[in-house]
Amino acid sequence: MKRSKRYQLISSKIDKSKVYSLEEAINLLKETSNAKFTEAVDIAVKLGIDPKRTDQMVRGSVVLPYGTGKEVKVLVLTKGEKEKEAKEAQADYVGLEEYVEKIKEGWMDFDAIIATPDVMPEVGKLGKILGPKGLMPSPKTGTVTFDVANAVRSLKTGKIQYKTDKTGNIHARIGRVDFEKEKLKKNIIAFISEILKEKPAGVKGQYLKSVTISSTMGPGIKLDIKELQELARKEL
Repeated sequence: MKRSKRYQLISSKIDKSKVYSLEEAINLLKETSNAKFTEAVDIAVKLGIDPKRTDQMVRGSVVLPYGTGKEVKVLVLTKGEKEKEAKEAQADYVGLEEYVEKIKEGWMDFDAIIATPDVMPEVGKLGKILGPKGLMPSPKTGTVTFDVANAVRSLKTGKIQYKTDKTGNIHARIGRVDFEKEKLKKNIIAFISEILKEKPAGVKGQYLKSVTISSTMGPGIKLDIKELQELARKEL
């Protein structure tokens, strides 16, 4: 892949053979982020799991202390009195049949879905559409619940969902480059703490293989796993 001069210049400031402390990595991330828009900060975690084994899939949700910096559009699939509760909690879209049909037709103008347990037979029909996109509601991530108001508020204020892909990696957005350094640090530590907590019982050997952070338009910066685990475990 041919890279731009800007990307090549940024890359020259990052030693790909080195692992950086969290403080160094965040400083470097901010120093090298010079796109014409405010870039997101993403994290990539490679796990020592067997992605072919369902009992080793790592999936869940975590509330980032300072959110992602992105406005989250929430769709609540429900009926009856829970519709009013969802609307009062500031959900962006509320309903059932009309939205099920819209999704079947390709509509995807939302970032997260909450569903009440009583409508899951209908929502389940969307599995082949929502599943590959990581949007299928699940009790594991707190998105299948009758406590609609709290679920909506959590998503609006920084709750994100994550799961391993086919190669055993997890990717997530954990902030923006214009966040204060301490806020980015707290978000990263909270995220890694959650991943450590969800370690499958059957995993042998090294669980965290590598952790990398990057801006939207920038190269990856590898973090010191040992330091990161020590910081994260203090949060457990």
